[in-house]
Amino acid sequence: MNAHIHSSDILRRGAKPHTMIDNIIIADDHPMFRAGLGQLVGSAFPHLAIHQAGTVEEMLCVAEREGAPQLFTIDLLFPGMDPAQTLPMLRDRFPRSSIAVVSMLDDDATIDRVMGYGADAFIAKSVHPDHMVAGLRALQQGEFVVLKPDRPSMRAMPPPPAALTERQVEVLTLIAQKQSNKQIARRLDLSHFTIRNHVSHLLRTMGAATRSELAEKARSAGIIA
Repeated sequence: MNAHIHSSDILRRGAKPHTMIDNIIIADDHPMFRAGLGQLVGSAFPHLAIHQAGTVEEMLCVAEREGAPQLFTIDLLFPGMDPAQTLPMLRDRFPRSSIAVVSMLDDDATIDRVMGYGADAFIAKSVHPDHMVAGLRALQQGEFVVLKPDRPSMRAMPPPPAALTERQVEVLTLIAQKQSNKQIARRLDLSHFTIRNHVSHLLRTMGAATRSELAEKARSAGIIA
């Protein structure tokens, strides 16, 4: 089935703001990348309408007029984007929408900041298209996703238990019990954003792309039972 790509000025009448409907908003200021990602996502999720935006302002207009999307995919650096302000704002205004940042920048500090600001996923633009689709599918299923290009010489090996703090092991244990970030935050009496930072750090340190893979690696390494 062909992807249904809609420009940001096409409106769906009757859609109520913040009502979850079957759409995805791709926000990026590079038309070729935006169109390519739209085709890729459209092939993977043919039941979803895909809308595009070139600025943060356009993205918000689409979300208000078309209804809160199931997923935002957002470039880290494009007009109007200030991660420290934009991501928390989206998290607050569209709490049920998933937020994936797709970026050329993929250093660890950037990833930690992005996840701490409220993103549900970080996907490097340089990852293979199949891996990007797999990451978005995992995100739609409730996973917390960090995807970077494979660099065999730099891939993180599971650290020994002593290399993790007691708090990190607690978070790992609760992740393995399929607890959400909010549930873990309540259980440990910590903020939701603190838990996001812990999870992001653990994903990167353990060389895992999703929470499920993180739990499997932690068990294999003997970090948790």
